[in-house]
Amino acid sequence: MDIETAVCVSPTLWWLGRNGFALKFRDAVVYIDPDQPHPAAGLILCTSKERIHAAILTMLAASPRAKLVIPKSAAGHAHSLGIPYARMVTTDAGLRVEYLDDRIYAVPSARDQLDWTPLGGYPYLGYLVRFGGVTIYHPGDCVPYEGIIERLRPYSVTVALLPIAGPPHNFEIAEAAQLAEDIGATWLVPINCDSHQTDRFVGHLLGHRPAQAFKVFQPGESWAVPA
Repeated sequence: MDIETAVCVSPTLWWLGRNGFALKFRDAVVYIDPDQPHPAAGLILCTSKERIHAAILTMLAASPRAKLVIPKSAAGHAHSLGIPYARMVTTDAGLRVEYLDDRIYAVPSARDQLDWTPLGGYPYLGYLVRFGGVTIYHPGDCVPYEGIIERLRPYSVTVALLPIAGPPHNFEIAEAAQLAEDIGATWLVPINCDSHQTDRFVGHLLGHRPAQAFKVFQPGESWAVPA
C-alpha cells in the first residue's frame, strides 16, 4: 500500500480498516480517521475528538506541512495531546476548507442524537471531499437524523462511505441504503463493519436495491472511483 508514490489520475481510495480511509487525487493526499500512522499526508480529517490520538501526532511529525482538520470543539483536546494550534484547521457545519485545487465541506453527524453548543458547535462532523467532479462523503460514526438528507443532497455525492455497525452510533444496513438513495449517491461503501455485517449488506443490496452500485473493500485495497 504505497500511497505516496501511487499515480492517481482519478480520485482513489484506500481502506485503512474500521472508519479509516486515505484519499488521493493527483498531488492531494487526504486521510480520514486513520487508526495507525501513515506517511505523506496533506490533510488529516478527524470526525470527532475521539479520533485524535497518538497516530495523528506521528503523522504530523512525518509530514511537516500537513494540517489536522477537526471540529472546533476538539481543539483543546488536540492541543492537550501536544498538537500545536498552528497545525490545526478547526471547522464546523457549513464551513469550507480549501486544499490545493480541492475543497472539503463539513456537515453535522449524530451519535444517538444531534448535539450542538453555542461555543463548540457540532462535536461530531462528517466531511465531503470534492476531488474534481467527484464528491466523497464520510460521516464518521453517525445515525440518521432529521435534516441530514437536505444537508447532503446539494453536494451531489458520488461515493457515500457509511458505517453499518448498527445502534447506538451507526446506521442499520437498510438505513444506510435508504440514505444513499435519498441523496442520490452513485456508490455506497460500507465501513466500520465485520465480515458478517458485510455479508448482510451485500445480501440486502442485491435483494432489495439492485440498482444501487456498491463497493466492498478488503483491508489495504485501493479503488479508483469509476468515471
